[in-house]
Amino acid sequence: MAALSAHLIWDLTKRDFSERFAGSILGAIWAFIWPLVNLFIYIVIFGQFMGGRLPGSSDVYAYSIYLSVGLIPWTCFAASISRSSTVFLEKKHIISKVDVSLPSLLVFINLSEIITFIITNAFLFCFLVVTNYEFSLKLLLFPFIFFLQQILAFGLGLLSATLTVFLRDLKEVVGIILQLWFWFTPIVYVSGILPDVVRSVLVFSPTFIITESYHRIFVFNDYPAVTSLVILTAITHVILLASYALFRALEKDVRDFL
Repeated sequence: MAALSAHLIWDLTKRDFSERFAGSILGAIWAFIWPLVNLFIYIVIFGQFMGGRLPGSSDVYAYSIYLSVGLIPWTCFAASISRSSTVFLEKKHIISKVDVSLPSLLVFINLSEIITFIITNAFLFCFLVVTNYEFSLKLLLFPFIFFLQQILAFGLGLLSATLTVFLRDLKEVVGIILQLWFWFTPIVYVSGILPDVVRSVLVFSPTFIITESYHRIFVFNDYPAVTSLVILTAITHVILLASYALFRALEKDVRDFL
C-alpha cells in the first residue's frame, strides 16, 4: 500500500509538471522561465524601476530581497492550499479505482509546488551571489522555517479539501481568504507601518511569523525570535493534527460524496 502510494504520488507529480506545459514548444523549460520572469519582476520592476526602498537601509537591492524572500515562499504556500482544496474532486476518478490514502494526494501538490519553489530560489541565490550578498549561518534556519510553512499548508489544504467535498463553493472562499491573508502579512510592506493594535494581533498569525523570520534572516541578518518559532511550531502541528482528525471523522462520507 505504501509503495503503491509512493509510486502514485511520484507519477502524479511528474504528470502535474508535464500537463502544465502540454502542447507548448518549450515544454518543461517553462518551469524555469516563469520563476525567472517572476524574480525579474520582484527585483527589477519593483526594486529598481518603481524605486522601491526599504526604510532604514541604503542598499539599493534591500527592498528587492525583502520582497523576493516574502513573495516566493508565499506563492508556494498559497498555491499548495488553493490547489489542495479541490484535489479530492479532481482526482475522484483515481480514488474510485485505486485504494489510495486520500491525504497522500495532497503530497504530490506540495511536491510540485516545492520543486517550483526550489527552482525560483536557485535563481534568487544566483542574484544574491552576483550582488555580493553576505551569506551567514543564519540561512541554515531557512529550510526549517519553510518546512513548518509547508506543514501548515498541508494541514490547511487537508482541511479545505475535506470540507470542499460537501461545500463546493468553499474553493472560492479559500481564494478570497488567501487574498486577504496576503495583505495582512508583511510581504510588500514593513510591519512597522501597522498600528500597534493591529500588529499585536497579527504577531500570532503563522504567516506573519514565517515572513518576519525570512526577513530577519535574509534582510536584517538576524535570528528569528525563538518565542515566535516555538509558537509557529505549535500552531502548525495543532492545525495539522486537527485537520487530520476531522478528515478521519468524515473520511467515509467524503468517499461516499465523491
